[in-house]
Amino acid sequence: MRIAALLLALAAVPAQAETVVATRTIRALEVIPPDAVRLDPAEIAGAHDSLADVVGQEALVAIYPGRPVLIGTVGIPALIERNQIVELIFAKGALQIATEGRALARGAVGERIRVMNLSSRTTLFGTVTEAGAVIVSRE
Repeated sequence: MRIAALLLALAAVPAQAETVVATRTIRALEVIPPDAVRLDPAEIAGAHDSLADVVGQEALVAIYPGRPVLIGTVGIPALIERNQIVELIFAKGALQIATEGRALARGAVGERIRVMNLSSRTTLFGTVTEAGAVIVSRE
């Protein structure tokens, strides 16, 4: 009987929604550490509600103290920086060609970026790999 009363009491309490809020200024392109955010007991539409969704992500814009971390303002950290020298890999069937290139944009794993082949000065598009190389295709 006590368990049933306890369950009824818990069911009557409305669920508290939480929102991730910045505790300090987080600069754009900064990877968010655990001490830079906290959960506040408020529900804000369009904001993250879990610290796990935010910690370790990269801020795409500056986020100021006390402001909610909105969906779309954080993303996967970039692995390749603009103007960085990267390995370009072209693979078709059994043929594989590797050379050096220059990244013309920042990119995270799985993103398509523009790169320039340093040998031919040709601009290509490629996909960033986990190893920091770029799988290219001519477009």
